[in-house]
Amino acid sequence: NNNNNNNNNNNNENNIDTVELNPLVSSVKPSATVEVFSLVKKMQSEGIEVTSLCVGEPDFPPPKAVLDAAISAIADNQTRYTAVTGTAALRNAIAHDLSTRKGITYDANTEIVVGNGAKQCVYQGILATCGVGDVAIVPAPYWPSYPEMVALAGAECVILPTSEEDGYLITPEGLRECLEEHGDRARLLVLCNPSNPTGGVHSKRRLEELARVLDDYPKVAILADEIYERLVYTDQPEDAHVSFAAISPAMYSRTMTVNGFSKAYAMTGMRLGYMAAPARLTKAVTTIQSQLTSCAGSISQAAGVAALENVQESEMEDNVRIMREKRDFVIERLDGIPNVRLAVPPMGAFYVLPDVSAYYGGDDVKLCFELLKEERLALVPGTSFGAPGTIRISYATSLEELGVAMDKLESFLVKS
Repeated sequence: NNNNNNNNNNNNENNIDTVELNPLVSSVKPSATVEVFSLVKKMQSEGIEVTSLCVGEPDFPPPKAVLDAAISAIADNQTRYTAVTGTAALRNAIAHDLSTRKGITYDANTEIVVGNGAKQCVYQGILATCGVGDVAIVPAPYWPSYPEMVALAGAECVILPTSEEDGYLITPEGLRECLEEHGDRARLLVLCNPSNPTGGVHSKRRLEELARVLDDYPKVAILADEIYERLVYTDQPEDAHVSFAAISPAMYSRTMTVNGFSKAYAMTGMRLGYMAAPARLTKAVTTIQSQLTSCAGSISQAAGVAALENVQESEMEDNVRIMREKRDFVIERLDGIPNVRLAVPPMGAFYVLPDVSAYYGGDDVKLCFELLKEERLALVPGTSFGAPGTIRISYATSLEELGVAMDKLESFLVKS
């Protein structure tokens, strides 16, 4: 028997390399943010104290109304499958929120799909509109998952460059030039507003300029990732966030608006997001989701209803005020470090993307790993966001932790 077991083990070891992987896998890069975060967790498990500003996760807990709703849902045994598109209660709450806050109207029965986080909704939007031979336009700097999701869909990702001097915002000239080159195959524009990783916010006027360009390319859909729209720092009404679908009827008819509960409500682990779009698009997305994951978690959905209906606006405004203080603190500290440049202060989200190309010969990857090694400070290199020579700082943590982090960064760079 032992001999047979040994033979089976040997056969298993010999045969393991005969299983062929889908070629798509080799074309997809692992998330740099996840890689850095995993390394941080490994170091912490070994007893090494690490200051981490690498993950975009608020340090405050979800609102009490959200937690109470989740507890009640468990106690009431709301643990069954829901409709693929989500519970009627949550879809109605989302539709009401979009109508009252953002000025865009959707049918809760046919034009809203609830998913397991905004990330799933983004991927499904790409799958629904792009395939082999198609082009998806992704402005840089970008969230690293966008190009990889496009690759998984079998489409080609075309990077649209932006400039630091413009606050890394898309310009109508740049968009038109890109569409003129790829217009015959272009099927999707990804618009992350406010932006991860830059914190840039496209104003209503800029969105209108982009819409006029897109009017000339009616086959291009827009995936508007607006997960950070609650986190905008401005005292001027004209600078408030505007949903791209609200710009014009033409844009509404082609826009998939993606949002969720992770950033504004700190419900990251509850994995809850949604897409709102015209019925033809949501029907396609629903078909995809029905074969991938079915519904989002029922407990999370109950918590989502409470987030939209029971959380006071004053509580949301307090969180924005606190985030703004943290942003201002980080900007002030960066301003005091030699040869670190931030041309345009970020107006939203909770990220800063300073230019540190004066250090390490512009090698931001080496800089970040040396920073982690020497100072035990974890940041994400800008190269992974399509912005070499920069680093992404997430200030979604306590002011005390930010103080420690900025001390470490300044000490490291001054010595370099």
